[in-house]
Amino acid sequence: MMISEQTHKSTIIVAPNGARKTRQDHPALPVTIEQIVDDVVACRDAGAAMVHLHARDKKGLHSLAIDDNIKTLTAVKQAVGDSIIVQLTTEAVGQYQPPEQMQLIKETLPEAASFALKELIPDDSYLAVAEKFFHWVEDRGIIAQYILYSVEDVQRYFSLIKQGILPSKNHHILLVLGRYHQQLRSSATDLAPFLSKQLLTAKTRWATCAFGPEEHQCLISAMLMGGDVRVGFENNHFNSQGGVADSNAQQIIDIKAVSCLLNIDLHDANSFRRALCSQ
Repeated sequence: MMISEQTHKSTIIVAPNGARKTRQDHPALPVTIEQIVDDVVACRDAGAAMVHLHARDKKGLHSLAIDDNIKTLTAVKQAVGDSIIVQLTTEAVGQYQPPEQMQLIKETLPEAASFALKELIPDDSYLAVAEKFFHWVEDRGIIAQYILYSVEDVQRYFSLIKQGILPSKNHHILLVLGRYHQQLRSSATDLAPFLSKQLLTAKTRWATCAFGPEEHQCLISAMLMGGDVRVGFENNHFNSQGGVADSNAQQIIDIKAVSCLLNIDLHDANSFRRALCSQ
């Protein structure tokens, strides 16, 4: 019996380092600019269409400092050009406030940027500033990714769209599984509560990332439901067999192999750009 062709394409995004992990967590975790560049190139070659980029300072610590980010972003772009979408993080990690997070994007003008709604709009007193900023992001053609950690976050996202605080098109959603679980562990069942009719029938593309050793099962479940996926050492450094993964690139290769078996086509950077802009 022939397997029917999938009507959607999925996308592999990679998060190679995150804000908190060091090379003590995994010896291949990229920290210096040179290491980050090499890892992005390897992940691009493995099949990633977008990279979620965390700059580090001279001590190897997470940084939203303009200089650290410009140096990292420039070095990566010089190495990969437009062959992978480079997304800057605005993650606060308890160190930065919304004005600093917004200023980073205004100063660096990346092709894409990620924003945790609960950080950028912690309460309604931030709505006016957030509306102005996020519509500026859209006007500049920056691909915004809104990071959502719970069903309540998803409901709030749709409410902010309805209010006009957030633009209604040309952006992306990331559903995070396991961030607030004990020991940062997620399972594929954690995805189910997020998948409301409102989300699944919306035109906006969505992706999933997952903490812990069941990351791959979570991501494959998301792909089967029509979502994109984000893989990488930021969330998990174990492979699908439960052993320590060799590299971020190997994690991508493993996901790509399963998607091939499931007849799920994958976007490259250029087709992913077109898909995001056509929403």
